[in-house]
Amino acid sequence: MRVVILASRTGWHTDQLLRVLGERGHAAALARYEDLVAAIQDGTDVQSGAAALTDVDLVLARIIPNGSLEQIIFRVDALHALEERGIRVVNSARVIERTVDKFWTSATLERHGLPTPATVVCESIEAAYEARDRLGGDVIVKPLFGSMGLGIVRVSDEETAFRVFRAIETIRGVFYLQRAIEHDGRDVRAFVVGGRIVAAIERRAPGWRTNMAQGAEARALVLPEAWADLAVRAAKAVGAVYAGVDLLPAHDGTVYVLEVNGIPGWQGLQEATGLDIAAVLVEHIAREPIESLA
Repeated sequence: MRVVILASRTGWHTDQLLRVLGERGHAAALARYEDLVAAIQDGTDVQSGAAALTDVDLVLARIIPNGSLEQIIFRVDALHALEERGIRVVNSARVIERTVDKFWTSATLERHGLPTPATVVCESIEAAYEARDRLGGDVIVKPLFGSMGLGIVRVSDEETAFRVFRAIETIRGVFYLQRAIEHDGRDVRAFVVGGRIVAAIERRAPGWRTNMAQGAEARALVLPEAWADLAVRAAKAVGAVYAGVDLLPAHDGTVYVLEVNGIPGWQGLQEATGLDIAAVLVEHIAREPIESLA
């Protein structure tokens, strides 16, 4: 199998994937989003540096780097163009679009009957204040696009609301508000590959933030069957071949699906469980045809 890993730079995850692909006898190379060139003449050819992406069997799409709106749209367009040429892209451009956008993810989860926190998304500060009241006055404000817990703020009083909402208004941002869910300082990351749970961890922290990038501690966890079913259904809802699904057990007994990450990291999960996640992923995509779940 000829594979190109599309990323911004080398790192732990790309090294893991290249190692496993090489060990399994696959021809693998790393290419950069920033070097993408698409030529439209008798079809659309896409290449990145020396890698002709229309000549490979699989493109593994990793983190899309920051850039201007036009740059990011072009990078995702290139993935769409590859798929239209019959190249397998994992995860697909549509899955990446669904999961990088928290509004789209939340709407998709709700439409598929999965428990997710009550959410309001709006542009005006007046609507944001109304939404905060409607959601009970205690909300989690998140950037519409973001990861690793960056930019997430809990707004539970008027002074914090004023400062946070004014800051978002100043940068002409979008207000993404979720009702704060009372929990005991833990959440769960379930890693789904090919419709099954391959590993899960519990992340604990003293406050309401439980993201490992923000200091949470992780331990391996065997998921209860009902929790595993939620994670698998969430990954299927967004059409992901593989995904990191975040679950939040609440004080009232409800287990909420917070997010589905379509370009998930797994370093912390691998360290906590000892499982070679890259090997599981490569073995799956080499064995199974990638069907469109759009």
